Amino acid sequence: MTRYLITGAAGMLGQDLQHALAGRAVTALGRADLDIADAEAVDAAVSGHDVVINSAAYTKVDDAETHEDDAYAVNATGPKLLAEAAVRHGAKLLTVSTDYVFDGHGTSPYPEDAPTDPINAYGRSKAAGEAFVREIAPDSSYVVRTAWIYGAHGPNFAATMLRLAASHDTVSVVTDQVGQPTWTGDLAARIVELVDGDAPAGTYHGTNAGQGSWFDFTRAIYTEVGLDPERVLPTDSTAFVRPAPRPAYSVLGHDGWSRAGLAPMRDWREALHAAVQAGALQA
Repeated sequence: MTRYLITGAAGMLGQDLQHALAGRAVTALGRADLDIADAEAVDAAVSGHDVVINSAAYTKVDDAETHEDDAYAVNATGPKLLAEAAVRHGAKLLTVSTDYVFDGHGTSPYPEDAPTDPINAYGRSKAAGEAFVREIAPDSSYVVRTAWIYGAHGPNFAATMLRLAASHDTVSVVTDQVGQPTWTGDLAARIVELVDGDAPAGTYHGTNAGQGSWFDFTRAIYTEVGLDPERVLPTDSTAFVRPAPRPAYSVLGHDGWSRAGLAPMRDWREALHAAVQAGALQA
C-alpha cells in the first residue's frame, strides 16, 4: 500500500489533494502540524511514507519583498529538507512551484527547461527551492510549476472578483498580464496521476491550457456564474502599483506531459466551467 504525505494540507491545493487521494493512506499536515523548515520535524514526518507532496508555501508575494528570509525558509529551505528526508527514507518527492521563477518578459510559452530569472523575492525563494530539489533528488523528484490558481478552499483571485461583484457595480481588471488560470481540482488530480505513474523525474508545468489576461478570466467567471460580463472594465497594471513586480507574461509550455505519456491539462475555460458546476466558485 502506497503511503502519501501532504504538506501544506490546509491550503487551497492541499485540500483538493486530500480529495484527490480520498480512500488512500494519507497523512495530511498543515502549517500548524509541521514546520517544513525544521529538519528534525521533517525527517520524522517523512518517515514511513512512499510519496511526499509538498504544497506548503509562503505565498504573500508583496510581504516577501521585506520578509525574504521568511519566504526563503518555507519556499527554499523547506523543499531542501523534504528532499533530503525523502532520499533517506526512499520516498518520491513532488514539490509545487510557480510561474514566478520566470521574468515574465517572454512572448511564447516558457518550456520546462527555460532558464529561471525571477523578478521578485517570492520568485527567488521558489527558484531556490526548485534547485535544491533537483540537486538532492534528481532521480526521484518532481517539480510542478503552476500559476493563477483558484479553487474552493482558500483566498484567490476568482473568489475576490465574485466578492467584489456583490458590492460593486463594476470592477476594473488588468489586460496587460497574461497567464493560465488553473483550477486546483484539476491540478490535484494531475499531481496524483504523476506520482502514481511511471513518469520520469523532472520539471512539469501544471497549468490549464490556453491563455488569457486577468480581464479575460474575470469576464469568463462572471459569465459562468450568470453575472453580466460587461460589468468588468479593462485597465492596465499602472492602476495597481504593488511592492513586488509581477511577471507580465506567465504562459507555461506543456511538452513535459507528452514526454511522460500524458495529455496536457484541459483548456482553462473548460476547467472554469467544471469548477463552477462543481461548486468551487459561486456568486
